[in-house]
Amino acid sequence: MQTRQRNLPDVKMKGMSMSLSTVQSESTEVKKMPLKTLFLNPPSFENFDGGASSRWPATREIESYWYPVWLAYPAGLLEGSRLLDAPPHHVSAEETIKICKDYEFLVLFTSTVGWEGDQRLAEAIKAANPSIRIAFVGPPVTTSPDKALNECHALDFICRREFDYSIVEYANGKPLNEILGISYRDNGKVVHNPDRPQIEDLDAMPWATKIYKRDMDVTRYNVPFLLHPYIALYSTRGCPAQCTFCLWPQTLSGHAWRKRSTDDVAAELKWAKENFPEVKEFFFDDDTFNIQKVRTIELCEKLKPLKLTWSCTSRVTTDRETLKAMKDAGCRLLIVGFESGDPQILKNIKKGATVERARAFAKDCNDLGLVVHGDFILGLPGETKESIQNTINFAKSLDVETIQVSIAHAYPGTEFFDYAEKNGFITNVDAMSDAGGHQMAHIEYPGLPKEYVLEMVHKFYDAYYFRPKAAFRVIWKAIVNRDVPRLYVEAKAFLKLRSQRNKMVKDAKKLQGKTPDPVSAGA
Repeated sequence: MQTRQRNLPDVKMKGMSMSLSTVQSESTEVKKMPLKTLFLNPPSFENFDGGASSRWPATREIESYWYPVWLAYPAGLLEGSRLLDAPPHHVSAEETIKICKDYEFLVLFTSTVGWEGDQRLAEAIKAANPSIRIAFVGPPVTTSPDKALNECHALDFICRREFDYSIVEYANGKPLNEILGISYRDNGKVVHNPDRPQIEDLDAMPWATKIYKRDMDVTRYNVPFLLHPYIALYSTRGCPAQCTFCLWPQTLSGHAWRKRSTDDVAAELKWAKENFPEVKEFFFDDDTFNIQKVRTIELCEKLKPLKLTWSCTSRVTTDRETLKAMKDAGCRLLIVGFESGDPQILKNIKKGATVERARAFAKDCNDLGLVVHGDFILGLPGETKESIQNTINFAKSLDVETIQVSIAHAYPGTEFFDYAEKNGFITNVDAMSDAGGHQMAHIEYPGLPKEYVLEMVHKFYDAYYFRPKAAFRVIWKAIVNRDVPRLYVEAKAFLKLRSQRNKMVKDAKKLQGKTPDPVSAGA
């Protein structure tokens, strides 16, 4: 390991001159610096939000970027490190390779969709800087460590699940065979060290927002339904819910719910507000922010004096009293995974919620003035043409501010993947995205062609947004928030992708002679 030290001047004490060599010999030990480390969310497809904190890695219909929160924590623990979030900062692969020449250790957050490109990038980085050590972190190397190490010879090791302290220990010189939670090659064989216990003391972790201030341009981050610019951070880790399709708890954060103290969260928000005066909204990107009522209300009491505008994720099981406390403390918007409007589908995916509870939740939010962004998924286990229509009708009845409709993806490591693979429903595990990184249907059930599901995603959007009430609401909000240029860009991008996908569906229908049932936009 390379040792770096600061230049020490000659020191005079009590009239006696001491040389540099004398100072060094009499000191206990020269401080060893950690490996000069680059944390990388890698360049990939254009507009690809594929790692670090994206639970649904893909090129978005509308350009969107989430913060690389997972990488920020170990970056804050290592002196001399840098976090490079290439996609939103439009750093190319060529530029990334050049940057890596100045580093001794690279930590790359990879994704299932981006794996092949990330592997090629690692090989190129190693060729340009043969002495650099490279570690991959993220879901695909957690679920398939042997595959990762056998396919990508540029890798020195991979970290399974939470990787914060494994990375820090290696950068500080700990031998590979002594580091928990990693896998590596030894004499041609893959070795899996014992799992590392999950981190319990989250208050001991650095503040992600300080790394944003050091390394990133927050104006580069855009999510259509959040105010711009925004900042994302975590107040908890893990999610006790058992949703079969959800990638994060099953591969990275785990089901054990761990929380920061409310004092620590409030202190970070206070610091962030002072240091990012341009930021309009703070977003809690927790797997499940408000799952514990007492803790949520306690945190709200400490956020209220800060007079912040903030948003968060939420389950529909959150009661009205908790929602009111959130609204009073400055909460503006909730991202809510409704997923489906069909009761059987909700049971199949172990959502732990009902259609009736979702309706009551949406009504409470509307009454309290909380904006809701609703997430829906088509193609979940048990999906039929009828259940898709049920979900579209359900979404229209909720009438939330904005929606996102995704295609069900069976990511390796999830219960959904095991189910789909066992029953032969995966048409091609490598066909989860198109050449641009956009989500594509790769699950096909009897009587439900994947092309039908793909087209129904756009039928869903049409049925929802082409109602006069919904269309007016979107335009009016853009005018009020002075975001009309942003709305124009987003609408143009979505319609372009919609046209491309519809062409693909039409071509497939010509071959198969299958036509989706019409869907009415309704009132």
